[in-house]
Amino acid sequence: MSELVQLTDVTKVYQGGITGALNGVSLTIEKGEFTAIMGPSGSGKSTMLNMVAGLDRPTSGSVAVGGTDLGKLGETGLARFRRDHVGFVFQFFYLLPNLTALENVLIPAQLKGNAPGSRARELMERLGIAEVADRFPARLSGGQQQRVAIARALINNPTLLLADEPTGALDTHSGEQVMDVLGQLRGEGQTILLVTHDAKLATRHAARVISVIDGKIVDDARLQTEERAASEVIRVRSEEASR
Repeated sequence: MSELVQLTDVTKVYQGGITGALNGVSLTIEKGEFTAIMGPSGSGKSTMLNMVAGLDRPTSGSVAVGGTDLGKLGETGLARFRRDHVGFVFQFFYLLPNLTALENVLIPAQLKGNAPGSRARELMERLGIAEVADRFPARLSGGQQQRVAIARALINNPTLLLADEPTGALDTHSGEQVMDVLGQLRGEGQTILLVTHDAKLATRHAARVISVIDGKIVDDARLQTEERAASEVIRVRSEEASR
C-alpha cells in the first residue's frame, strides 16, 4: 500500500482561540485502508474528517491527500478536489425528494459534466437497490436511502470515501447492511475513512480503529483477526464505562 492521506501536526482552534478541536494531530492513512475514527461527542473526530475533505482548514499544520497539499488550494481548487477525489456519506441521506433514486445517484456526475447512467445502474445493482432506481426517496426505507447515498458518493470513482456516522439514523439491521456494503468496497480496494460512535461496528468492519479524545489521538489499533476485534470491543466498552 502507499500513503494517501497525511495530517502533520494539525491544530484547529475555534471560539476565538479558547477551544481546541484538534491539538497537534499527525496521522497517515494508506491507500486501500478502512479506518474508523472513534471518540465521544466533541472529541474532534468530525473536525478531522472535515480537514481531510477540505471542508475546513487547520489553524496550523498541514493536510495532504494524494500528494496534494490542501492548504495550497483556493476555494475553487478545493471544490474541484472534492468533486474529483472525494465521496461523502453522512448520517442523514440528503437525497433530493423530487428526484428518483437513480437521478440522485447521478447528481455528482452531472456536476462534473458526465451522465454515466450505466455506471449508476451498475452501482445500484451491486448495492442491492437496482429495483428502486425509479422510486422517489419518500418510498424508500432508511437503509435503501443510505445505499443510494453511497452509490451517489461512488459515482465519480473517488480516491477516498468519507463516511460521517453513516448508520446513525438507521436501525440495527439496516446499519449492519450499510456497514457490510462498506466492507465489500474495502475488499475492492476503496479507501474508507469512517467516523462512528459505535465500537461494535467499528471493530467488526474496519481494519484500523483510531480513538480521539479532546482533539488528540489516544489510541491507534490495527485489527488483524476476529479475536483482536472482539478484545478491542471489550476494551472500548470498559473505557466508556469508566468515564
